[in-house]
Amino acid sequence: MSTDDIADPAELESLLAVGWTRVDGREAIAKTYVFRNFVEAFGWMTRVAIVAEKMNHHPEWSNVYKTVQVTLTSHDTGTITARDIRLAMRMDALAQ
Repeated sequence: MSTDDIADPAELESLLAVGWTRVDGREAIAKTYVFRNFVEAFGWMTRVAIVAEKMNHHPEWSNVYKTVQVTLTSHDTGTITARDIRLAMRMDALAQ
């Protein structure tokens, strides 16, 4: 599967089972992460930023204190791709 292939339905379903949700009105997935404090939230965002930059795939996200809201979509294709799935999985792994 290339990085811009449409997401595998089984992989997408597995993400939906662990807290990711489909975004109403667009082809995107979203998740809210809650950490113990601001430092943990910002540290996680920093680690994700390094991964995202290496993947050349950047999340839509916002941070308020210990909460980070994330939306993933592939803007260039207008849909959820394998790249979104891989980044979501890395985000979940880094949050553990």
